[in-house]
Amino acid sequence: MSQDRLSRREFGLFAAAAAAAQPAGLTAQQVVERIQKNVGVPWRAATIDTFKAGNPETVVKGIATTFMTTLEVLQRAAASGRNLIVTHEPTFYSHTDVVTQLTEDPVYQHKREFIEKNQLVIWRFHDHWHMRKPDPVTTGLIQDLGWTKYLSEKDPRMCVLPELTLGQLAQQMQKSMKSRTMRVVGDPKTKVSRVVLYPGAGNPMFAVKLNPESEVFVGGESTEWEGGAYARDVITAGIRKGVIFLGHEVSEEPGMRLCADWLKTFIPEVPVEWISAGEPFWRPVA
Repeated sequence: MSQDRLSRREFGLFAAAAAAAQPAGLTAQQVVERIQKNVGVPWRAATIDTFKAGNPETVVKGIATTFMTTLEVLQRAAASGRNLIVTHEPTFYSHTDVVTQLTEDPVYQHKREFIEKNQLVIWRFHDHWHMRKPDPVTTGLIQDLGWTKYLSEKDPRMCVLPELTLGQLAQQMQKSMKSRTMRVVGDPKTKVSRVVLYPGAGNPMFAVKLNPESEVFVGGESTEWEGGAYARDVITAGIRKGVIFLGHEVSEEPGMRLCADWLKTFIPEVPVEWISAGEPFWRPVA
């Protein structure tokens, strides 16, 4: 009888200890599991959507979404108590966030030390966010441009605007997006209406091949000797089209604002906010 009581007592102590060891709140890993459950597309085994820094078992106090986890974004997130940062683009300066060549780099070291000191957790959400239909990144850009009512019923990337010139279109877009370093290729007097959007890293070749009826390609950025050179040859060949590069951050940041709104629908336990990374470039005044 005494042994039975002892075993029960031991069991009770063990249960209490186990309960005390459990995180007192939602962990970063549990947030990611909810995202995987709600994203609505099959989760790929090979993906860059993984933890980039921090302990996944960290209890989440708040969540910040952003285009990119720059040091400034991390500082703002830490100051506002958002210790889980969901980033669309890399944290450590390469697509896969490989840091083997950065261990002695002072900038990397400073950033890593800040993350560790403030117990931040960084998780990337790129592949599967883009895989949703329609792509929320494109949807966010269309919303910020005020073009939702012009969205084509046949093509989720196409907007059919009232006819205007390429120059007028570029001016309107610059005002809407507040882009400091927009780049345009084409005759500003060309009349246009059908605009196709490929936010982020996009190449005008996509539009010519996949959206041949489009008259303007809008992207974030493209390597000059690839997309830039192709755009120039399109114009020289007499094909009356235009190309507008808004900047990578400018074109994709609206999609991460939508991501914050989306996360709020199934993560009610903690505050969620979008922190803009901001356009990194500026242009000297002539």
